[in-house]
Parts: sequence; structure tokens; C-alpha cells
Amino acid sequence: MLLKNHSSMLFEAGTDEAGRGCLAGPVTAAAVILPTEFELEFLNDSKKLSEKTRDKLRPLIEEKALTYKVTHLEPVIIDKINILNASIKAMQECILQLNPSPDHIIVDGNRFKPINGIPYSCIVKGDSKYLSIAAASVLAKTYRDEYMNRIHEEFPMYNWKKNKGYPTEEHREAIKKYGITKYHRMSFRLLPEQLTLDL
Repeated sequence: MLLKNHSSMLFEAGTDEAGRGCLAGPVTAAAVILPTEFELEFLNDSKKLSEKTRDKLRPLIEEKALTYKVTHLEPVIIDKINILNASIKAMQECILQLNPSPDHIIVDGNRFKPINGIPYSCIVKGDSKYLSIAAASVLAKTYRDEYMNRIHEEFPMYNWKKNKGYPTEEHREAIKKYGITKYHRMSFRLLPEQLTLDL
């Protein structure tokens, strides 16, 4: 399916987040306003792209976007307000920093909260339907991966460079062996009773 622009409105922001299901690291959101005639080969939902393709697309999105912002919200905030609220807050913070300010917002998923009275639409699987959400998903994912690679250097035993903080068996075994760090989300179930993964 070809991705398209959601509307011909001048300033429509697409927003998405990455890292919602992780045990460690921030939840990262991005918001992007693209020019009306924007086109970019291979752009799609970041989960459908290889790391190499995402890394190639990121500078092109940044160069062509009218405006974009990326926000990391740390585990301490996630633990305080819960992951859903933290995801929405991260997206809202990005939107507030966009210049120009959007006339309309399209959000990946089915939950959002109004921000500054700007009209919005929630679109399930929006990152595989609309260009601005796909662009936001690529930015959120690449910036978050970069962050996880950095903190991997501090705590290499968890192998965040590879698992990016997701609940892999290896990550859970490391938590069992070494305990938790300041980057772990305390409100998450870090260790289930059995170390099995339901795939």
C-alpha cells in the first residue's frame, strides 16, 4: 500500500512514539510537519524497515520536513504517570515545539489528549498509512536507538545495543543476574515468575 499525505491542509503534524513496551530506557516521540508535495522512496512504518534503511531515511526526513521535534521521557516519568500517559505527553511536548504550529494533528494509534485546542485524529496503524506519521515513527525509533546505544556503554551487561531495552530473554537474565539500573522502569514487570517469552 502506498503511503500518502493525510490532507492538503498546510500544517498537519504526524506524531508517533517508540519504546512503549521496553523494560528500560525512555519512551521517545517525534512530531513532523511535511510539505504538501513531500515524497520519499522506501518511507514506511519504522518497524517494517531495516535499521540501515531507517538510518538512511532520517537525514532525508530532517532535511525535507518543514519542522520536526523529538522528545525522550525518562523512566522516572513513565513510572510516575504510566506508559500510556508518558507516550501521549512525549507526543504533546513535540507538538508544542513545532514551528510553525500545526493546524491539525494525526496520531498513530487510538489514544491521545487535546493539546492547545488543536484538532486531531487518531489513526490505528497510521504509521503504515500516512507519510507524516511514518516519518515521525522513523525519527522516534532512530533517536531512541541512538540513546540506547549510548547507555549501553554505561551498562554493557544488558546488551541494550542489541535489544534496545525490550524484554528479551537475554535482557531478563541480565536483570536477574545484575539487578536493575537507573534506566529500568520500576513500574514494569521486569521479571515474570518464569523466564519464558510468549512470542
